[in-house]
Amino acid sequence: MRHSPEQWRLFIDASKTSLKAVLLHNGNKLPSIPVAYVSSTKETYTTMNNILVEADYKKHQWKVCGDFKVIAVLLEPQGDYTKYSCFLCEWDSRARGTDYARKHWPHRQSLTPGKKNVTHKPLIKPSKVLPPPLHIKLEFMKNFVKALDVKGPAFTYLCGKFPRLTFEKVKAGVFIGPQIRQLLKDKQCESLLSDKEKTAWQSLKRFRMVFWEISNLQISDNCTRSVGFV
Repeated sequence: MRHSPEQWRLFIDASKTSLKAVLLHNGNKLPSIPVAYVSSTKETYTTMNNILVEADYKKHQWKVCGDFKVIAVLLEPQGDYTKYSCFLCEWDSRARGTDYARKHWPHRQSLTPGKKNVTHKPLIKPSKVLPPPLHIKLEFMKNFVKALDVKGPAFTYLCGKFPRLTFEKVKAGVFIGPQIRQLLKDKQCESLLSDKEKTAWQSLKRFRMVFWEISNLQISDNCTRSVGFV
């Protein structure tokens, strides 16, 4: 099959036993293609660099997708409790009092080693990074559930709708993609929400409309521009 790099994206992720790199077709019309497999290793800067070298990434320049940890390793801002831990913007994690009050933070203009918690030279260009829609939508779902009154009718309805989930998992917002899609189509759940809960619900639905569909579209440069990369 003739290979066109712009029609594919490189997905990297690790489990407890291995680290994998797979080519995914934009639009998911073709099957995935495994390109790297490493057993008994973790998502480290050295391992990621070795995978990109062996896959000849410099030649193909695929866009790269993965969870936030993978992207952070590839772009190399320090994790843990650092001041500038975000690779998208200059959000100050230690700015107590403005964490939730301030809605806009300046975009990162560069990822220079030694400045603003960047430890190594980025392995890929920021413009090649695709935001992980799955992880973002799961986090939005967690925030929505946290807005619910655990003694209210909406939370009780969720526990009954998903009986296989324990009370603790529902309270923590531990849902998977199909369950979230099912819930978004449920009119009865929406009717049980209070005014405050409906505000959180509408925010979740707006997010789905403007960003969630990225995972089902053919990936383009507009995806990275939407999160501030130029």
